[in-house]
Amino acid sequence: MFEGTINIKGKNIPRTLLGTSPFTGIEAAQFGHRAMLYQLDFPEDPERIAGIIRKSYELGVRGIQLIPKTWTIEAIKIAAENGCKMDIIGTVRPEDPSGDVATLSELGASAMILHPATVDKMDFQAVEEQLQLIKDEGTIPGVSTSFPFQITARLIDSPLQDLFDIYMIPLNKLGYIMDSEGYRHEDRLKLQTMVKKLGKIVLANKTLAAGILQPSEAFDYIKTVDYVDMVSVGIASVAEAEKTFRIIASK
Repeated sequence: MFEGTINIKGKNIPRTLLGTSPFTGIEAAQFGHRAMLYQLDFPEDPERIAGIIRKSYELGVRGIQLIPKTWTIEAIKIAAENGCKMDIIGTVRPEDPSGDVATLSELGASAMILHPATVDKMDFQAVEEQLQLIKDEGTIPGVSTSFPFQITARLIDSPLQDLFDIYMIPLNKLGYIMDSEGYRHEDRLKLQTMVKKLGKIVLANKTLAAGILQPSEAFDYIKTVDYVDMVSVGIASVAEAEKTFRIIASK
């Protein structure tokens, strides 16, 4: 499941990505109290992150959805020096988009995706300007959202529709951290219809519902969703990488 690569604008991008939200520590509020533990574990320990990257690489994962913190950047360099070079799909944060684009370009990112904090404001001019920064680097542009129902509906036939290729959305069996009450069958069909109409490469994140779902249950659901092209899975330990990526590969 999600093996190999997908061709986007002539670039072969891995379909399974190691997510880096846990590595951001307290900023990863979706993890609740565990975000505090991650704050203790990761920002001061890029070697620990590099160990997770190396294990993921050993398990066949060749891409990383990189939030460009100083310690995640150091970790990915350490892993590459040890023969585990990942294809980077980077996140461009709202605080310094031009700085993030420059940093990710230096790292050789294949694609860059605007952070939900930028996209969900639906300031078309700001989003267009930041997408242009990405395109100017010759990199595949994308956008992400925390509100897949609201934002997908607004993106369809918007001035932004032709300006990006990858669309990253939260998606899980529970509808957790999605803008849906209950995530019933009719809600799932509604989202499916909208996403297919938008017509982008879909990268699903939050597939484990911030750890509420076990990987097997989570991906039994994801494999039924025919519009998902890629997945990004946040991993917080070598053991989690071993368990989760083996299960994804077996589906």
